[in-house]
Amino acid sequence: MDLPVHRVGYGPPLVLVHGYLGASSQWRGQFAAFAATHDVIAPDLPGFGAAAMLDCPVTIPGLAQAVTEGLDRLGVDRFMLLGHSMGGMIVQEMAARLGDRIEKLVLCGTGPLGLMPDRFEPVETSLARLAADGVVATADRISATWFRDGRDAPGYPATRDIARRASAQAAHNALCAMRDWDGRAALARLTMPTCILWGDQDRSYRWPQVEALWQGIAGARLGVIPGASHAIHMEKPQLFNDMVLDFLSGG
Repeated sequence: MDLPVHRVGYGPPLVLVHGYLGASSQWRGQFAAFAATHDVIAPDLPGFGAAAMLDCPVTIPGLAQAVTEGLDRLGVDRFMLLGHSMGGMIVQEMAARLGDRIEKLVLCGTGPLGLMPDRFEPVETSLARLAADGVVATADRISATWFRDGRDAPGYPATRDIARRASAQAAHNALCAMRDWDGRAALARLTMPTCILWGDQDRSYRWPQVEALWQGIAGARLGVIPGASHAIHMEKPQLFNDMVLDFLSGG
């Protein structure tokens, strides 16, 4: 699948994978920070952002395959990989499949179980409300849960507007993909250096999910960002960027 890609910088490739109702433009706070040392590659997942016209797979492995095929078309063989939220599930799937192609792995605000126990609402509720309310209302409502200050957060308007661009098919299929995915059995296969980052007020992925990653991936580093919710890279961008760069540089 030929995915739209935002690409900037020079150096070792670093691939950023956004989450549900997201797009590559959500990484604007990371492009400048990472481009000084890395070739930053951020695709739009099928059905989202600039790829809203593309059909969205209904499984996490299908989304992982779409990203992998896009990187293959770009001639990117070995790379560092960072995923947020649903993107964190996608990159776990990629890392389990691709092994040594992944030099380092960063998992942000995510977990190994797509059903997401103790989420702000069950996935089935999100599916029902999406069917009843439509994409725009769903985008407005769910985007607010990603910030500690909800709709009053500085990053909310831009995030909401990005979320509204998702196709109805993608908004539905991605929820089903998350609901049906369980990556816990594959954690032992993630042998590359791994860093887990989590906001201590995250309402989507609670501590048991994060702990399962930390305990399930041998040698994984854990960083907890205080005072941040789910959108840690937008709420605390300087701290987030510093922690990522410290890990990628071998610190």
